[in-house]
Amino acid sequence: MSAKKHKVRYGRWLFLILVILPIALWHFASPVVSVDFSPDSKEEFRYVWNTQDRIHRGDIKHGGTAIESSYIFPDEDFFMMFFWWTDKGLQQCIDITPKRWATIDIYLDAAGRIDTTKTAPDIIARLKKCEGEPDPFRP
Repeated sequence: MSAKKHKVRYGRWLFLILVILPIALWHFASPVVSVDFSPDSKEEFRYVWNTQDRIHRGDIKHGGTAIESSYIFPDEDFFMMFFWWTDKGLQQCIDITPKRWATIDIYLDAAGRIDTTKTAPDIIARLKKCEGEPDPFRP
């Protein structure tokens, strides 16, 4: 009877591992995009993440971060945009091409523009300005 209990117990653990492991891998393997606001900024920013079928809005203070996860297997229609602005008139938007299995860190300077000295060149290559919007890389 004791051997039968062990088989049942191991069967439950095996079942849990087979169910939970793929979910955990999917979660941790999803590309993540992080936008870090400068702690030297004078204003609070408002933002909108628009990721294909998800929209998130928020406010962020000096030195804060806005984070969004992407899709592991995006299709050809996939898009990811990040809009940010201040109450005093700054408006910016970038279209982001996430990298599979990676975290993309984008840094904004105190004025709210993309900080090209902190943001890696391979990350900048994955960014482009949204159509009809001001250039987020230049003052």
